[in-house]
Amino acid sequence: MRRFFLLFLSSFLLVVYLAKAQQPARNLVIVTFDGLRWQEVFGGVDSVLMHDAAYTRDPDEMRRLYWDASPQVRREKLFPFIWGVMAHDGQLLGNRNLGNDMNVANVYHFSYPGYHEIFTGYPDTAIHSNDKVRNPNKHVLGYLNQQSGYQGKVAAFTSWDVFPYILNKWESGIYVNADEDSLPDATPELRLLNLLQRLTAKPLDLRPDIFTYAAAKEYLKAYHPRVLYIAFDETDDYAHAGMYDQYIKSAHAEDGMIRDLWTYLQQDPFYAGQTVLLLTCDHGRGTGDAWRDHGAKVKGSSAIWMAVMGPGIAAVGERKEHAQYYQAQIAATLADLLGFKFQADHPIAPSLYPVLVHAEN
Repeated sequence: MRRFFLLFLSSFLLVVYLAKAQQPARNLVIVTFDGLRWQEVFGGVDSVLMHDAAYTRDPDEMRRLYWDASPQVRREKLFPFIWGVMAHDGQLLGNRNLGNDMNVANVYHFSYPGYHEIFTGYPDTAIHSNDKVRNPNKHVLGYLNQQSGYQGKVAAFTSWDVFPYILNKWESGIYVNADEDSLPDATPELRLLNLLQRLTAKPLDLRPDIFTYAAAKEYLKAYHPRVLYIAFDETDDYAHAGMYDQYIKSAHAEDGMIRDLWTYLQQDPFYAGQTVLLLTCDHGRGTGDAWRDHGAKVKGSSAIWMAVMGPGIAAVGERKEHAQYYQAQIAATLADLLGFKFQADHPIAPSLYPVLVHAEN
């Protein structure tokens, strides 16, 4: 665990220099895909799982929609926005086939510890369950909510109902809308969403990701938050259920939602040209039949990925250098992207900002 803290010694001066040299973004959108494997992000649909009747009901449909002999074509079919836009205008980290590794630093490899690590920069061993326990550690979203111009302008929309505790909305003061939470009754669109999400079926016993996304977008249009976090969930639940086809379809649909949001952001003068978009996941998964699972005993489930684009981010596409990055580095990075230095009374891993603004690959 101490390895990523040692990175601080070699990166601190460069972070300070680059922070002064780059114009920070004004706004930030973060999106997480629960348990979405790096294998699909960088290689597209898995041929073995696609043809396994235990995991895929209609392999012919999967081949038609997502298959190609080329991994580069497959991944663009599955994630047309990530590979058609973000890889052109920003960059992706975590393709282990190229030696560009990104891992969680926590030892548990499941959701609460992963989300905690993303936002606190600190893999606290005391965070060891998915129970609804208020996070005792300061996170970067709460820190940003305290900064000038950002008070009351940080919001999170999540499908999973544990997020109010992960983000400790009672202490951090940020707006967290999770699962069955109703929306502000401010516009006809928000009122309609309240009705729809109350009446819809819930195949996974939580709010469908499309309603989480729609609620976040309508809130953004009505209230213009400076920092918006969207947490999708379906990929993890469908994977645990062994439904590879639904796991893939949910991932593809979420890519489409992000495209829709980015298109809107570029049309709104408040956000256009002033907003960074960052995508990542809370943990990885196993391979073969273990693709359904993750955790400390599942090999490969610490492997994650990240994609980012926006003001100040070098457009280098897929990073190819041999390197080791950590999930814990994301928290300080989020603050740096907006021109702040995240501070807390616990250790914080060094920022990835020097990597993201550096044009060489």
